[in-house]
Amino acid sequence: MSFSIGIVGLPNVGKSTLFQAITKKQVGRENYPFCTIEPNVGTVAVPDERVDKLAELTKSAKKIYNTVEFVDIAGLVKGANEGEGLGNKFLAHIREVDAIVYVLRAFKADQIVNTQGEINVFAEKEILDTEMALKDLATVEKRLNSLARDIKAGDKSVLKEAKALEKARAFLKESGELYKENWEKEEVKALKSCQLLTLKPRLYLLNGRDSDISEEVLRKFEENNWRVLVMDILSEFDSSELNVVERQELGLSSKTRLDLLIKASHNLLDLITFFTTGPDETRAWTIKEGSTAPQAGGVIHSDFEKYFIKAEVIGWQDLLSVGGFAEARERGLIRTEGKEYIVADGDVIEIKHGR
Repeated sequence: MSFSIGIVGLPNVGKSTLFQAITKKQVGRENYPFCTIEPNVGTVAVPDERVDKLAELTKSAKKIYNTVEFVDIAGLVKGANEGEGLGNKFLAHIREVDAIVYVLRAFKADQIVNTQGEINVFAEKEILDTEMALKDLATVEKRLNSLARDIKAGDKSVLKEAKALEKARAFLKESGELYKENWEKEEVKALKSCQLLTLKPRLYLLNGRDSDISEEVLRKFEENNWRVLVMDILSEFDSSELNVVERQELGLSSKTRLDLLIKASHNLLDLITFFTTGPDETRAWTIKEGSTAPQAGGVIHSDFEKYFIKAEVIGWQDLLSVGGFAEARERGLIRTEGKEYIVADGDVIEIKHGR
């Protein structure tokens, strides 16, 4: 399964530097607004120590991690929903991603052009929120207008969609944050075709040193249940090529905040990970939370879902604790699960199928 995370923010807040640090891909980082017009795209591995430990246990020849695609989207400005700063084009790029990382400027650097004239992460957040909410509101209005004739005729399926759209319109006028609202599955299905920007889950990345961000700012993010991560993007960029030993020699943490960001971005999407492991390879697989064993098999190969018989399952920690599959079988730790089994994060699974 392929998932993409859009990196958004105002011009010159560090988006492209972040993208380059994450993907090790050379992109434009010039110090002027709109140096990125077409989005840069890069796919990165999601760090997972479980893959490493399982591969060591089963002496795998190869390790394959989950991946996530990052999309560096050009800077938005106030009025983007009306086309300011090539805004319509940029907003269209956001429609294509599954979740969003807001990069908000917290660093102080006079040599880097600040299009806002002051350091205020909440003001930047409000601009981004407002532009996306206004764009969504226009989208919802347009869709409702196109359905007017069928609504009047009493088409049941159209009436369901219209009800969801009316609910979305009310929320957009009130808060502008559809992703925080409770939606029924049918409502989400009805809204899906609109590709609404504010339905996408998001993470707020404050670009600066820990000392640049006050406790009051962090407390406000916490009080509002806004997922937040603090990162000095330039420092992460400068140290992104260092290995663990080199980082330790320089007094840096062995785990980079880039790794934390990649993991946190992956977790925005309500995904879980299960594993397959053996001498050939250990592999992490991504599925939506709540998926069944046959659906997990289908991620590996479509025939595994179509001809599913059963799944042999053990938690990754249980497998490690007893030292391998042979001992796990002897102790009765490997369970046989059927079609109704809901896969848990960290399951090690072997699918048995009839083909």
